[in-house]
Formats: sequence, C-alpha cells, structure tokens
Amino acid sequence: MKHLESVDHIGYAVRDIATTARYYTAAGWQLSEVYEERVQNARIAFLRREGFPTIELVSPLEGKSPVDNILKQVGCSTYHVCYVVEDINQAVEDLYEEDFKPLFFPVESVAMENRKICYLYNMQLGLIELVERG
Repeated sequence: MKHLESVDHIGYAVRDIATTARYYTAAGWQLSEVYEERVQNARIAFLRREGFPTIELVSPLEGKSPVDNILKQVGCSTYHVCYVVEDINQAVEDLYEEDFKPLFFPVESVAMENRKICYLYNMQLGLIELVERG
C-alpha cells in the first residue's frame, strides 16, 4: 500500500443526506453541495470541519446503488476510507498484486472535482477508495 499518500475522506452510507447532515451541522461542520454521481448511482455530499477528517455522505439514487446492501444489512454506517494517490492507474495495478480487487476501472467523479476515483476490495481490509491527486 505504498502509493497511499494521505486520507482524503471517510465514507458513510446514509439513507438521506439532509437528515444525517443535520447532526453534524449542528456541531459546526460545513456541508458541501449535494452531487448526483451517476457512476455510483448515488447522491454525495461532504462535511468539513477544521481539525477533523472530511466525511463523505453517500445515499442511493433511484435504482440499484452500491450502498443499498450496507443500508439493508446494518443501516447508516461507515464503509470505506478514501486515500489520495499520485497515479491512480499505477496504484490500482500495484494494489491488485496485493490482492485488492478493483470494482471498476478508474473513472472521473463529479463530486471529486472530476478527479479519477476507483474502489478496491481486499478480504483482509475491506473496501477502500482511491482518488487521484488533483
């Protein structure tokens, strides 16, 4: 996992962004705009507060979304950590050699300012997301 530069955010699966965000904004967090991310069939927003890691709230759009199973099985929950990488294609290739399975090829994400993202899964570590440094 040598390519991971820093943590970009922690991802939470939520049923409704506005409902979950109210708890955080009442405690001083700032909510970003809400993005519709068709690649993930989800709505995405970010919560930021000085001195804390960024939190990504992910709620399903209509139809099948990757967070559907998490919400059905455990309800609202953290489900991934996103790491910044310099070269996402090289990082995916190297992590594949370490038994991480990409869920899809790197794609541009509207919510991540059109930087490339990729989710990978490892049986020992779970789900991670990579975002290419912009």
